[in-house]
Amino acid sequence: MTNQQTDNNLTVGDIGEQGILNEILPLLDAKDAGLGPGDDAGALRVSGGEVVVSVDTIVQDQDFRLVWPSGHEHKAYDIGWKSIAQNVSDINAMGGVSTGAVVSLSMPSDVSLSWVREFAEGIAGAISSLGADRLAILGGDLSRSSEISVTTTVLGECEHGKVLRTGAKAGDRLAVAGRIGAAGAGLALLDARHDSTSWNRAVIRLVDAQCKPVPPLESGPRAAQAGAHAMMDISDGLVRDAGRLAKASRVSIELDKSALGVFAQRLEPAANLLETDPMQWVLHGGEDFGLLASFPADAEIPEEFTVIGKVVRTAGRRSTIRMDGRQLDYRNAFDHFG
Repeated sequence: MTNQQTDNNLTVGDIGEQGILNEILPLLDAKDAGLGPGDDAGALRVSGGEVVVSVDTIVQDQDFRLVWPSGHEHKAYDIGWKSIAQNVSDINAMGGVSTGAVVSLSMPSDVSLSWVREFAEGIAGAISSLGADRLAILGGDLSRSSEISVTTTVLGECEHGKVLRTGAKAGDRLAVAGRIGAAGAGLALLDARHDSTSWNRAVIRLVDAQCKPVPPLESGPRAAQAGAHAMMDISDGLVRDAGRLAKASRVSIELDKSALGVFAQRLEPAANLLETDPMQWVLHGGEDFGLLASFPADAEIPEEFTVIGKVVRTAGRRSTIRMDGRQLDYRNAFDHFG
């Protein structure tokens, strides 16, 4: 039996915490950002400005399933990837660049060592493939639990100043960068009883949008440099997050259905399979981690953004989201405790 075959039969309970660290730390280079894993705390060099920070958790059977109703097996690599992608997206939404992260992994003791190695490779793969070149893994924590849970904290800096949710103004153009609705379509496919072995490439791309999201990391700083008044990432669905932006800025928003139709067309492979209106995923599907931004009317909007509406004054006391004259309920969306 080869050493590799022996390793594949080991579990995290077999080798203990230090053994796990010995396996994954060589995969997670701290670069030259400061002090990486190995001490009581990491250290990150900053240039004297502000450090922005975000934290997020993904939990087995709440945010992902090891095996979905469709039969699709959720890879450890993809879980590691998403733990990074969703957090660097938050920094991107501030107009910033991610520079450091700490990762906490909790899991049962019978999880295989090969699973943990693949998880760490997913973290490293996301950093490399998403273009988060300045992001260093500074450390983290390991713990035993009844299910797999990953908590990631990411730090970053905003070279062109922070872009908040509170700055949208009447007359602004509303625009998005990245995908809209693809991850929602992917989740519906994963949850469906359709056999995943029959999926074609177009359907698999939508599933990948849920499992391995691709936030447009260059677009946040570019939007900040272009003078965006307000910005946030689309994690809980376009309507829900547009409502949050509108409420924070005390404005209302009018969406352009024809502009959104382009995104709906890209979801037709899943819509045809599940006999569903793809516009529902565009409006309410979450976890694409694209960007939603409002730009001044005379701003030169970066070319990767698509204008999907406009910001208007609020007629009543409450901010509203409207499309084709119809008011959309932005309070009715995914909630961890709903």
